[in-house]
Amino acid sequence: MSIRIATRAIILHNDRLLLVNAWKNRDHLWCAPGGGAEPHSSLPANLSREVYEETGLIVKVGKPCLINEFHDPNGPFHQVDIYFRCTIASGDPHGEWTDPEGIVSHRKWVTRDEMARMRVKPDSLAAVAWGDDDAPMYDPLEPIIR
Repeated sequence: MSIRIATRAIILHNDRLLLVNAWKNRDHLWCAPGGGAEPHSSLPANLSREVYEETGLIVKVGKPCLINEFHDPNGPFHQVDIYFRCTIASGDPHGEWTDPEGIVSHRKWVTRDEMARMRVKPDSLAAVAWGDDDAPMYDPLEPIIR
């Protein structure tokens, strides 16, 4: 078993956070856009690629703001997500797009109040997204939801 490394983007636009569906063609669980890191590519480069694939947006990757671990307590899955604050460099935040990998099929810009009524992972995402503290935060191991 190996630990998977992934990068994720915290993108706020007009005080709304961009979320995407976590599983192909399902919208019952939401997360920040991003995905697995590829070898020999920097974490920011991986994140830029993933955000573009999942949203059609080109982003400027800023500082890391959260390290989150989640796992399947009954299986081999263990992932470490590194979240970065990002800003939109180009692209239409509400425009049409298609994820070439076919995983992300839904995206939403949500307020903090709307997000509180949604099923979102990690649990700390809203606090980090709208927080005032720029220091990186560690979110300990939490179980994956299926």
